[in-house]
Order: sequence, then C-alpha cells, then structure tokens
Amino acid sequence: MTRLNYKIIIYIMGLLLLFNGGFMFLSAAVSAIYKEPEGIDILMAGVVAIILGAISMYLTRKHQRVLHKKEGYLIVSLGWLIMAFAGTMPYVFSGALDNYTDAFFETMSGFTTTGASIMNDIEIMPKGVLFWRSLTHWIGGMGIIVLAVAILPLLGIGGMQLFAAEAPGPSADKLHPRITDTAKRLWLIYVGFTGIETILLRIAGMNWFDAINHALSTLSTGGFSTKNASMAYWNDNPAVQWIIIVFMFIAGTNFVLSYFAFKGRFSRILKDTEFKWYAGFVLLFTLISAVLIYYQADLTASTISHPLVAGRAEGSLRHAVFQVLAVMTTTGFVTADYTLWTPFLTIMFFGLFFLGGSAGSTSGGVKVVRHIILIRNGIMEFKRTLHPSAIIPVRYNGRAVPSNNVFSVLGFFILYMLSFIIGAVVLAALGLDFDTAIGGALSSLGNVGPAFGDLSPVDNFAGLPDLGKWWCSFLMLIGRLELFTVLILFTPFFWRNR
Repeated sequence: MTRLNYKIIIYIMGLLLLFNGGFMFLSAAVSAIYKEPEGIDILMAGVVAIILGAISMYLTRKHQRVLHKKEGYLIVSLGWLIMAFAGTMPYVFSGALDNYTDAFFETMSGFTTTGASIMNDIEIMPKGVLFWRSLTHWIGGMGIIVLAVAILPLLGIGGMQLFAAEAPGPSADKLHPRITDTAKRLWLIYVGFTGIETILLRIAGMNWFDAINHALSTLSTGGFSTKNASMAYWNDNPAVQWIIIVFMFIAGTNFVLSYFAFKGRFSRILKDTEFKWYAGFVLLFTLISAVLIYYQADLTASTISHPLVAGRAEGSLRHAVFQVLAVMTTTGFVTADYTLWTPFLTIMFFGLFFLGGSAGSTSGGVKVVRHIILIRNGIMEFKRTLHPSAIIPVRYNGRAVPSNNVFSVLGFFILYMLSFIIGAVVLAALGLDFDTAIGGALSSLGNVGPAFGDLSPVDNFAGLPDLGKWWCSFLMLIGRLELFTVLILFTPFFWRNR
C-alpha cells in the first residue's frame, strides 16, 4: 500500500510561498521608488507569505525525499492554487481590488498567463500593484517551463512525452540531476530574453517601467499591459509593436530550441517538425489576414487608440502578424479589434484560439505538436483502412510515435473539447449570450485573454457575475496545467491507497 507523502507536498508549498513573498518584496521596492504608500501594504503581504511558507517548511522539514506520480499531480495543482491565493494579498492589502473574487480572478489570470482582466482603469492603479500584476505572469511563465521540462513528461500528460524526447536532460521514467541543470539553463534564457526585450523597448520609446512590464508579459505570453488600450497605445510607434512581435514569436517557440540556438546547433531548429509547422501557421494566417485587412477591413475604425502613422500596407501587415501571434501564442496583447475585421477573419481568429504555440514554450492552448499528431494520425487512418494488416505508425521528427502517446493526444483533445463545451454551457447558464459564453470559455481554457462578444478586445471580464469569474478561473487553471493534471484529482481511484 503506497500512501501519499503529504509532508513533502506541504514542504514544497511552503517553498512556493517563500518564492512568492520574495517577488512581493520586489513589487514593494517599485512602490518605494515611486513613493507610493501602497508599498507598505505590498511589503506586509510579502511578509505574511514568507511567514506562512517558513512555518510550513519547518513543520515538515523531516519529510521523505520520495516523489511518486500522485505527489507530482498534487504538487502541480496545489502549487498553482497556493500561489494564486497568496498572490491576491498585494491587491487586497493595498485596496487596489476590494472584491476578493476580482482579486483572485486577476491573480489566477496572471499566474496562468491568461491576461484576462477585470480592471476597468489600469492606468490609475499604483505602479507597485501593476508591477506585481506583471510579475505573476513572469512567475507563471517560468513555472510552466519547469513543468514542461521536468514534471509533465514524467506524469505522462497528454503527449508531453514527445517534448521530453527533445529536451536536453529529462529522463522519461525518473527524476534525474540533469533536469535541474536543464531548468536552470532554460531559466537563464528566459531571463536573458526578458532583459534584451526590455532594453529594446526602452530604446524604441517606452519608459523603463512600461518596458519592463511589457517584457515580463511578452516572454510569459501573458498579455497584461500598463495601459488601458493595451499595445494599441503604441499604434503611433510601429517599432515598439515590431519588437513585441519578434518576442511573441520567440515565446511561442519551444524554449529548448532557443537553448540549441545559443549552443549554435541551428540544424536542430530547422529540422524540428513542430517549429516548421508553427512558423508555417504564423506565415499562412498572417498573409491571409494582411490581404483581407488591406482590401476589405476598415483598419482605421478597428484600431483602438491611435490611427495609422505608416502606410496602409505596413499597417495591415503589422496588425495582422501582431494579432495572429497574440492569439496563437495566447499572449493576448491587442493593437486593434479583430472582431471588426470582416466575418471571415473573425471566424479564422476563433479557430486560432484552438491552435496554441509550441510544447515547451510559455504559451497555452492545445499546442502545435498535438495538432501535428492528430492530423497525421487521421491521414494514417485512411491508409490503415486500405491496408488493414499493415503496421503504419505516426511519425514525428523522423521517429515513430508510440501508440500510447497517440492515444494520449487523442484523449487530451477530446477532453479539451468537452471542457470547452461544458465551460461555455455553464457561462450561458449564468446569463451570458452565445458569443460571450463561447468566447469566455475558450479564452479562459486556452489562456488567451481577449475573446468575443462582451469579452472582445475592447472589453474585459469585469462584467461577469462572481460565479462566472470563479468558473473562468477554474478553466484557466485546468487549461494551463494540461487538463489531466487537475481533473485526475476529481477521480475516486486517484485517492485509493495502492
């Protein structure tokens, strides 16, 4: 009989609280720099988080250093919940958000890098609070890299084993010291890209505060902005938006490929099947969007803040590639209201909500690799029908994909679609109209941010009923943690001692 090792679970939760508290201190320092009284409140939030974390670690310091799959599932799911509940304290203590439901929604949206917001006037918020808001993105982005590299493949989550085969370190059946080294290297890349983008945005015309916040949001594919109009605030500065475009593309790419790039192994990138499909999707949908925007869309009416300052051709291309990447990588930044770009483009962007970025990136969604497996398996089914006795495997990166991985991907996609349908039904039952219900469910589950209906790029989630905000928070969590990780906790056999 194998019992859950609760002590190590609580110990790691304490460690996460310490981690959380330390970042709250950084936010308090930002408030101090701008001489904001809310800095004391954010500091106290950090102190509370660290005290709770220290107590948890002290009481469980004599734990067994053994992790089984069950503990892995609980640590991943409870870890995100603990971070979210603790992360509400800077909002609540400072009075920035006096409704706890709003504070939890904003925090969960941050840590899951969804970017959906309930703040109606972002620009009046204290800078320390806005910095904490962006930090939740960045922390969540770092966390998902560790999950992708070290934990999800070991738990067999929805085809993530395919990513494990490409990552330079993880073992497929047990924790290995090289996992720690791999995570450190990927974190260094993550930090490095954030720093480079910050400097480039500053050179392009942003002030340091805006540059840092938007770099934190971009590399995490989060989408929180310091401006009410999001990136449309800089529609009169194309350089800023092109920089964001480049780093959204990087953030939606498998971070292991960035590791190979820094090692000079560019052939690995060019031969990677998922990267070729990912880049191909971006190019295809950008060209379609740019052509239709140029010839049919009223771009001046759909831009949210400033009008076009460059030519129509450049503006059409820039807004097209920006919004395609913002939706595909689930970053959720906005330069224009894409729901006004012809009915065809509205439907196309709805489809892009299902696409997602690459496995091993900070993006949400279904992920390109799963679409590749689904498409290729569908094609193989035609061949198997004609040749029922033949063994025809699905191939990925030149290797046959084990059948259990294919079944895992199929199971994930079915569960994803069921979660989307149920999510939309619940929101409709709460009184939301059709467009808003399906948009809210799909945006939350895919961690995208802006959606359709009353949740379009020019609106936010503030109008949802409180129950709707809690439900969307749940959808954000299960979507970010690859569905199985959370939903398996609701099965009775998970809790049996075996």
